[in-house]
Amino acid sequence: MDVFSGLYTFAVPVVLSGVVTYVLPFLAILTVLVFVHEMGHFLVARRNGVRVEVFSIGFGPELFGWTDRAKTRWKFSLIPLGGYVRMFGDANAASQPSGDQAELTAEERAVSFHCKRLSQRSWIVAAGPLANFLFAVILLAGLYGTVGQPFTPPVVGDVVPDSAAAKAGILPGDRFVAIDGSAIERFEDVQLIIRLSPEQPVEVIVQRDGVEVALSAVPTLTELTDNFGNRQKIGLLGVTRSGVEYLRHDPLSAVWRAARETVVLTVGTLQAVGQIIVGARSTEELGGPLRIAQMSGQVAETGLVTVIWFMAVLSINLGLINLFPIPMLDGGHLLFYGIEAMRGRPLGDRAQEYGFRIGLALVFSLILFVTWNDLVHLEVFDFIRGLVT
Repeated sequence: MDVFSGLYTFAVPVVLSGVVTYVLPFLAILTVLVFVHEMGHFLVARRNGVRVEVFSIGFGPELFGWTDRAKTRWKFSLIPLGGYVRMFGDANAASQPSGDQAELTAEERAVSFHCKRLSQRSWIVAAGPLANFLFAVILLAGLYGTVGQPFTPPVVGDVVPDSAAAKAGILPGDRFVAIDGSAIERFEDVQLIIRLSPEQPVEVIVQRDGVEVALSAVPTLTELTDNFGNRQKIGLLGVTRSGVEYLRHDPLSAVWRAARETVVLTVGTLQAVGQIIVGARSTEELGGPLRIAQMSGQVAETGLVTVIWFMAVLSINLGLINLFPIPMLDGGHLLFYGIEAMRGRPLGDRAQEYGFRIGLALVFSLILFVTWNDLVHLEVFDFIRGLVT
């Protein structure tokens, strides 16, 4: 057997296994989230009388599709890493205006996205990210109303010797009441605050024998590798929880709890991004499509509950990323609309064109950067080096 046939015999089963294990779950999850996002744009656009010409899952050449009675082309495209809704008056998937809107007839202006009022355009653009947040609430509410919400009483089980908690005077049996002014209802609240506060003093209030005790702790900076192999620097207090329960909620309570959890996850993500920007966290924690594919495959093997939770978290992140004020993204359009509201007129065509070019460069730079992170994280370069040496 020559070296090429040997590599072929080795590579084909590995590739096929990777497709089934990682790629298919990733594409299934991504397709659902993209559909939800674009459906938000679609429904609000139609509600405001805008003609939607294309609803695409994926980019590039069309694989298959159909045209509905409203003359919207629904299609699946070759590159399944996103999607778009192209409305009447758009020149491309980035929703840049096509030509001079003043040359349109009265009938065309009535259904053109760019001829709608500023408030209507803003709602149509914001509807995509908002749909992702709403979808996350629906997923979490469904879990909390059926399986139950993971709940750990904020009671200390054990204290690790010489840990930040031990040095602060925290004892087994203490019940966390508040940390840095934030009320604590469950042990997960403690973890969220402490993880984002490495080597930063935090004020801790615990209840001990019916009396509230004020303490000060400095979480230890620790590098942690999670179940997906992601390395991240977090703060650790050095306490264990007393136990885990699952609380099922009635429908209204489930929705309320899910909405609160969505807000908490959103704020936590923004805080983590802010720490990366100021250098308090490593940029190695940023992952791209390859790492998401890996995680998708792993959660798919653990069961439906984990998949639903993972989809909810990804949906929140997708909505949040699209709200970043970067031209090409929904947040960039909203930024332009904010400037238009202050100026009383839209930015000039040249300014918008430069803005979209800068946004395109930023988006592609970010994609390249996170993909490089993924390749390093997945040890692809080490694998290739091992094949040729």
